[in-house]
Amino acid sequence: MKKGHPQPVGFGDFFVKMKNRWLIIIYLVVPLLFSSISAQGAARTVIDQMGRKVTIALDPQRVVSLSPSITENIFAIGQEYRLKGITRFSDYPPATADIPKVGSYTRLNLEKIVALKPDLCIALKDGNPIGIIDRLESLNIPVFATDPRNLDGVLETIREIGLILNSKDKAKLLVNKLQARIDKVKFLVAKTDTKPRVFFQIGITPIVSAGTNTFINELITLAGGENVSAGATPYPRFSREQVLGLEPEVFIITSMARGGDFEEMKAWWSRWPNMPAVRNNRIYLMDSNVLDRATPRMVDGLEMLLQHIHPGMIEETK
Repeated sequence: MKKGHPQPVGFGDFFVKMKNRWLIIIYLVVPLLFSSISAQGAARTVIDQMGRKVTIALDPQRVVSLSPSITENIFAIGQEYRLKGITRFSDYPPATADIPKVGSYTRLNLEKIVALKPDLCIALKDGNPIGIIDRLESLNIPVFATDPRNLDGVLETIREIGLILNSKDKAKLLVNKLQARIDKVKFLVAKTDTKPRVFFQIGITPIVSAGTNTFINELITLAGGENVSAGATPYPRFSREQVLGLEPEVFIITSMARGGDFEEMKAWWSRWPNMPAVRNNRIYLMDSNVLDRATPRMVDGLEMLLQHIHPGMIEETK
């Protein structure tokens, strides 16, 4: 061939060149295609307990819990390794001591939360300040809100946390076990027609009890008692004379405070032997965390209440 003239291309060379071009195209385009598919599938939209649509990661790895009850529930389904931040009073189980704190659940520290680079925050409607939640969402940090109002709501919350943290089976197993224990309490209570009158004192001073629309009222009722402070006010206050006038047969004292205050309050009430609960030595002290945190331990509290309200009815429900 003469110098400067194009060389003729045979069919074999032509197909080799075309093959190489397609390989280059495939090499460049396919990764982008899979990357696009991956990006589209890296998130999902769920409905939280406030009825809001929340877009969250398919597999959240950096979770911040915004209440003690949420922290407990995450531990209960074995997903604590995801927790990168929790609130100050998240004190159960003991392993929570090693996790960074982001303020109390009513006074969250936005800067500390953001610094932890969470891909998901799980909030509690009652207590978490809405302003902080709005700020987190404005920073593209998804917030899944929970709002358990009764024991069924607690079980549903456990199920939903299990779902968003890819622990559906563990959550389901836990819920089934808790439900079986609740059903056993109901079965035992159904055997008796008696409903002892129960006064439940929250804290030491002032004298505060629990109204109808509270976890405590539900637990007392399920355990076969009559809550003498039931009524429209969620947490009514009472004078000593009013409490004595209610003539409770069972008296429960509980508080987040610890130490000698409990025993002092029990001794203080014991000064009025005409109260049926005093006369029959039925004043009991209980840990508030097993009664007012929306966690599996609430079922422990239910069983304890059953033992106090109907002694001898149950030895072990677990």
